[in-house]
Amino acid sequence: MEMEKFYIDKLDQVVLTSEIHDLLGDEPLVNLSCSQRHLLLGREEEDEQVVLAGFLGDMVIPDLLSFFNMFRKTGVLHFNLEDGEKALYFQNGEICFATSNFPKEDLGEILFATGKVERDALQHARDISKGRTTLGKVLVESGAVSPKDLWLTVRTQVEGIVYQLFTAETGSFSYRAKTLDSEQIIRLSMSTQNIIMEGLRRQDEGALFMRKIISLDHFPRGTEKLPADLSQDEKKFYSYARPGQVSAQDLFRKCGMREFDGMRVLYALLEKRMLVMEEQATTEIGGDLGQVLMIYNSVLKAIYGRVTKKFAGFSEEINHFLRDLPQPYSFVLRDVELKEDGTLDGHRVVQNLAGLEEGDKKKLLADALGELVYMESMAVRRELETAQAQSLIARVQDISNRVKALVGRNDE
Repeated sequence: MEMEKFYIDKLDQVVLTSEIHDLLGDEPLVNLSCSQRHLLLGREEEDEQVVLAGFLGDMVIPDLLSFFNMFRKTGVLHFNLEDGEKALYFQNGEICFATSNFPKEDLGEILFATGKVERDALQHARDISKGRTTLGKVLVESGAVSPKDLWLTVRTQVEGIVYQLFTAETGSFSYRAKTLDSEQIIRLSMSTQNIIMEGLRRQDEGALFMRKIISLDHFPRGTEKLPADLSQDEKKFYSYARPGQVSAQDLFRKCGMREFDGMRVLYALLEKRMLVMEEQATTEIGGDLGQVLMIYNSVLKAIYGRVTKKFAGFSEEINHFLRDLPQPYSFVLRDVELKEDGTLDGHRVVQNLAGLEEGDKKKLLADALGELVYMESMAVRRELETAQAQSLIARVQDISNRVKALVGRNDE
């Protein structure tokens, strides 16, 4: 972060940038501290004076946290970093709360990233809570998140905000001594000293992990090496990662893992040479699943091309149908929408089936796609003339028989 420079003009006035003026507003400032080398201005407030300020660099995060812990400070330590702002709340030297405007550290995004809430439910809760109440309260009252999951996630959020601070090398900080509201006090699972040690360990391990992971946007893919001596977390992660269709970041969500925990598991599997990292998802879907998808996508494309000429809202109707499917079809086709040509993203469907037995995958896939094609067949009868509809329906029946034969032949 480049340090801004200011000068005292001939009228003994300091001219501020518009950004800083907007931040400070028009309230008067008082001289809190000055010397030949510095000037510290602040609000004229009795209870919340800025009593310490500086720049990160020579002063590093572990030293700062140790200082406030050692002298049992109570107040708020605010950080102005290159990409956003954070604040740590201390109660008698222990970190009891933290806030951040970094998007990844938002409570809702952490709930989504760890698989506790779906994107639609999260957005709905945001719309309801805006300007009226907290997001967490809306999610709990709506049943989207349990009180226990919310509490654990808030603790995870606070710890994560602190741990990510250890990567900050530039920025400024300021500390205000103040009494905290009881609502801001959260009992974390570790003391501040333990958090400091854990933060340093994660900083070292995270750098080591990323040498092999390369990027969380890359796609882990299974190798020919057979699984052996895996923990439960490693088995779960490997089953989802093996097809090479899901990015590392999305795999963490599918497994319900926090980012650092997911990185540790992924690194272990890379070390065992059971996974490799690819820049792009594997493009070819092989085996019977690929055959079933190819067969059904051919008829979905044909139906879509004909019906959309008569009914412009066909795509919206189908996507609405996909969102309201009952189980088990909703499991197979969750987060799936029609592509521009009316077909389905086979990779997304295969991701949804990851972790199931091969026979179950084939049966569920065939049943789910059969249900979709049956629904589209009703639209064919409704929108098309009899002759056109009959030829398409005959093709649908032929395809259904082909898929039944394919699934049935391989189940024998």
